[in-house]
Amino acid sequence: MSPSPAESGLEQIRPKQHLSPATAVAIIVGIVIGAGIFKTPSMVAGVSGDAGWMMLAWLAGAVISIAGALCYAELSSRYAHAGGDYHFLEVAYGKHLSFLYAWAKAMVINTGSIALLAFVFGDYMSQAIPLGVHSSAIWAVGIVIFLTAVNLIGIQTSGKLQSALTIVEVIGLLAVVIAGFSIQSPASETPTWFSGTPPIGLAGLALVFVLLTFGGWNESAFISAEVKGGPRSMVPVIMISLGLITLIYMLVNLALLNGLGLTGLAKSKAAAADVMGMAFGTIGQQALSLFVAMAALTSINATMIVGARSNFAMASSWRTLRPIASWNQQAGTPVAALLLQSLIALALVVFGLLQHDGFEAMVEFTAPVFWSFLFLVGLSVFKLRRQAKQTEGYRLPLYPLTPLLFCASCAYLSYSSMTYAASKNAVHISFAVMGLGLVALALLHFKERSSR
Repeated sequence: MSPSPAESGLEQIRPKQHLSPATAVAIIVGIVIGAGIFKTPSMVAGVSGDAGWMMLAWLAGAVISIAGALCYAELSSRYAHAGGDYHFLEVAYGKHLSFLYAWAKAMVINTGSIALLAFVFGDYMSQAIPLGVHSSAIWAVGIVIFLTAVNLIGIQTSGKLQSALTIVEVIGLLAVVIAGFSIQSPASETPTWFSGTPPIGLAGLALVFVLLTFGGWNESAFISAEVKGGPRSMVPVIMISLGLITLIYMLVNLALLNGLGLTGLAKSKAAAADVMGMAFGTIGQQALSLFVAMAALTSINATMIVGARSNFAMASSWRTLRPIASWNQQAGTPVAALLLQSLIALALVVFGLLQHDGFEAMVEFTAPVFWSFLFLVGLSVFKLRRQAKQTEGYRLPLYPLTPLLFCASCAYLSYSSMTYAASKNAVHISFAVMGLGLVALALLHFKERSSR
């Protein structure tokens, strides 16, 4: 039997409540609203083929994300911890399975996202200030090092930066909304909503794109122990965050639909840039480039904040990894875990420079692993609620329908991402990541036994 969290050392270090609810909202919004919202509206429009079904897909994605957020709100209020959903998995299933999740996040999912977004930032900055042949990579390395330094100073400093970046990011999206609604709709196209019905397969694909754009809200669990007001404050934090994100996404899509029409939106390679150019000229397009760069920066910083806490929690569970579980109480930062994360991210930047297509594939095709573990988190709601006292923590509404909806969506996304990976002959990437994780787990288990 796996040791309890207390026995494994998870409760030895209790982070202080440094974060205000407003900063927590900024972190969540910053993780979710990334560069994806500038790309996926065109893809969803093209796949759905109808303005009504397109908007319904975005609304369905919001409902499913809110269902998942309510599951996390219940778990966070009852098991608030810097380990986030890693901790939920450990409490529900033991530290061996949770290790595999943390391994995937540490090696590829979080660190790969940091590196990939660093390249996005580098691409846009290179247009303004080129730094030679490998300008994007140089910018990527520089921003990873800079944001690591900011996070080492402390959670309050990185939180303030996050709040400022999120405000700039939201202003950029509101500029797109204003641009879209200020343009006269194409005279040749006044789309009738729900005039046709897309095939089930295409409707499902549209939902996949939408849910990927909503992805990241689950990272809210990693700051649940550090928000002022205690675990119960996470419920309004999570719901306010998802409410703001849903409102922004719906407005952006309606604006793009108004400005370009359904056909124009579906064909556009850079829909937001198109409407900004039509409304404000070249200055508008240049401003959008800055906003996309800021969106990447916002997501990198937020991912660093929560990703380091996942590494910290994993290290706290294993005696052999305990040196990585150092926590600077004054700064509110898991120092060693943050440095480890940044070193892996920098290594992936170098790998991306040498093998860019292979690097993107590695990040993209680990999606089945991520959604499979989120499915297990959803199942843990049923298991852990039976163990909890009736009055303990927040209890999500419409139980068991809410967690069932979340579990079903995670299972579908896991299946869809696995099918997509198989179509690209890349299923082996997910298996390789988990296979290496099993090897690491076996070595770690052997080390733990031999040191007793």
